Amino acid sequence: MPKKVDISVIILSHNTEILLRACLISLLKARRGELHIQTIVVDNASTDRSIQIVKKEFPWVELVESRKNLGYSGGNNLGLKKVKGEYILFLNSDVEIKPIALVRMKQFMDRDAKIGASTPKVELFRGGMDPDCHRGFPTPLASLTYFLGLEKVFPKSRIFGQYHQFYLDLEIPHEIDSGFGTFMFVRSKTLKMVGNWDERYFFYGEDIDLFYRIKQAGWKVMYYPETLALHHKGASSGLRKESQGVTVASKEIRLKTAKASIEAMEIFYKKFYKGKYNSLITMIVLAGIKIKGLFRLLKFSLSF
Repeated sequence: MPKKVDISVIILSHNTEILLRACLISLLKARRGELHIQTIVVDNASTDRSIQIVKKEFPWVELVESRKNLGYSGGNNLGLKKVKGEYILFLNSDVEIKPIALVRMKQFMDRDAKIGASTPKVELFRGGMDPDCHRGFPTPLASLTYFLGLEKVFPKSRIFGQYHQFYLDLEIPHEIDSGFGTFMFVRSKTLKMVGNWDERYFFYGEDIDLFYRIKQAGWKVMYYPETLALHHKGASSGLRKESQGVTVASKEIRLKTAKASIEAMEIFYKKFYKGKYNSLITMIVLAGIKIKGLFRLLKFSLSF
């Protein structure tokens, strides 16, 4: 009789062979104790040696090869077809987890059956906490104060700091609106209830969408305060300054993800907020997204 799978880990990779190897090595060190771990790597049409490395060095990995870059949602949904675990960990290929990470997260989720998903504290390789592991939803006010830089000036303010909610105590577990897809630990039955990743999002926004649906369905989303992973941040997209030394993203990919990040804002607002706010606010928000997009693409074009 086959063993019950405790955790299915899905790692999505696109041209991140060096980082993927480091990620899998860290995962191997965490595959310990009595936990039965299933590891699935979805290769999103890489042109580097990612596939060969997985086949040669990590025979315990279930490799899914996509001939087309399906984006973040599409790639993860491909991996979900193979999932057997009670829990699912969505893990970015530019992350290295601590040896105790899987044990800690399962123990944490096991203690409360109402928790649908959780994200631990994740730190950046360059130092400091990755703020996106602890987020509020992007309401018009939260988005405005974030993009105007008011959150940086008043990070502990409940008015100006709504997007990352740093006014909460980061040293204790607590309920949050959203973690991130970089390290997303979710109960399988929760995902069956709310549905898979929304493939209208190519890159960015899809994780907040999924956390939003989990909260809508009545599940808790929790932040776990122990540092369980390190993140290069932006290695696949190539848009973040934190990962400029490790990213191999082409200009084409950077442009595509830059556009997708703006489209994600519009998709999310229309899907969840359009009916909650009057037409004037909606018009202002959508116009703001367009303007933000123009500045982002202009900044991108000037960087090349």
